[in-house]
Amino acid sequence: MNMLNSSPQLTGEHLGAELAETGRIWRGLLDQRLQPLGLSQARWLILLHLSKHPQGLKQVELATRIGIRPASLSLQVERLVQQGWVQRNCTQGDRRSNTLCLTKQARNLSQQIMQTAARVREELLAGLAAEDIECCGRVLAHIRQRAQSL
Repeated sequence: MNMLNSSPQLTGEHLGAELAETGRIWRGLLDQRLQPLGLSQARWLILLHLSKHPQGLKQVELATRIGIRPASLSLQVERLVQQGWVQRNCTQGDRRSNTLCLTKQARNLSQQIMQTAARVREELLAGLAAEDIECCGRVLAHIRQRAQSL
């Protein structure tokens, strides 16, 4: 297993802060690379999540996945609807609930987002052994599962 040159040595005490900071920097880099497409982080996150769910997502479920309140999501969704990238459909059996889907116009844009994300991921993971990446994935999955069970 490769040892990364980091000082001081990462312990459980610092792991949460390291995860948060790494995620912030990773998203910031992706945000910077997506600016030429006219996308803020809030918007590309919405489009990315919707691209992974062609059948659509309820607005409340999307807010949970992104980690924001439904009220905060509403403004961004409204802007994406006005731009023609997202459409709202009434959820079958519940007229008070909206299912959000990408429009045909946004599918091409979501492909560009995913390609840019793949390039950033390749750049950030360059130099890491496959087994280190797999180990990190297992550790993060374990932490996520524990957090969800608490």
